[in-house]
Amino acid sequence: MDKEDIREGKTLATIAHLTPIGLLVAISLNLEKRNPYIFFHARQMIGLIIMVAFSNICEKYVNSWFGTALWFVTFISWLYCLLYALKGEYKLLPVLGQYFQDWFKNLK
Repeated sequence: MDKEDIREGKTLATIAHLTPIGLLVAISLNLEKRNPYIFFHARQMIGLIIMVAFSNICEKYVNSWFGTALWFVTFISWLYCLLYALKGEYKLLPVLGQYFQDWFKNLK
């Protein structure tokens, strides 16, 4: 992936990390261009949305402290991904990032 893809996709990759609506906007605006940098960060954000949903379910039905801990991990992970989207780098989320890329590989 080249620097031109990163330069062109940096704004939409950042927007994808701001809210779930921002994710949908970034994906829909990228459907024509097919910028791999935007899709990389969109796949990471889809995984983060699943993580936050899982933490909320755990907080409600399993254990409040466990769910809160998972939510905190998800928040730190989101900050990590947002930072690298702003910096213009392809950086996988530790542990789960490669899984997110594999699970959502059809988004390209």
